[in-house]
Amino acid sequence: MAYKVKGTCVDASFLVLGPYQTNVYVVSDGSATFVVDPASDAKKIAAALGGRKLDAIVLTHRHSDHVAAAAELRSLTGATVIASAIDADMICGDKPVPRDDQKFPACPVDQRVNHGDVVKIGNMPWKVISTPGHTEGSMCLFLDSSLTERLDAKPVLIAGDTLFFGSIAAVVVIAGVVIALAAGKKKKNDKEK
Repeated sequence: MAYKVKGTCVDASFLVLGPYQTNVYVVSDGSATFVVDPASDAKKIAAALGGRKLDAIVLTHRHSDHVAAAAELRSLTGATVIASAIDADMICGDKPVPRDDQKFPACPVDQRVNHGDVVKIGNMPWKVISTPGHTEGSMCLFLDSSLTERLDAKPVLIAGDTLFFGSIAAVVVIAGVVIALAAGKKKKNDKEK
């Protein structure tokens, strides 16, 4: 079952898939469509496209619960795979994933991006924001609504596991980031008391 996201400057819906209940987004501006973080079940994701051509697959980071169906979805659709240059070697199998990470089918990465790059998918210019911490190559994509046809709609941030609802992201690489996020959450909670 796909859920609709309302009020944004592009059409977006999501499926909840896999053992970790990952949000798999389908985003379109009418001229192009892409999928974010295909966790599992490539055929179900392809069915959620509703007949639209899949132009790209965006991987926000290299964890298996975000990339496990990427290779199969790419094979089914011929879509371009986009990932951060830092995580790309592990996604495509050129470098091993750390021992404590779950394995996943290797997937070629067609476009490697870095902080500050602009990824154009259809008429959508998405700005790449590097957010290392959850993985070294975690990234977000931001679309400013002033750059779309829906000027009065809300902009979109694709955050992957940089943000979790009601929690902080599990940052494992840069300890200072964990402390800063945890301290920020505590201060907010202290103010609410």
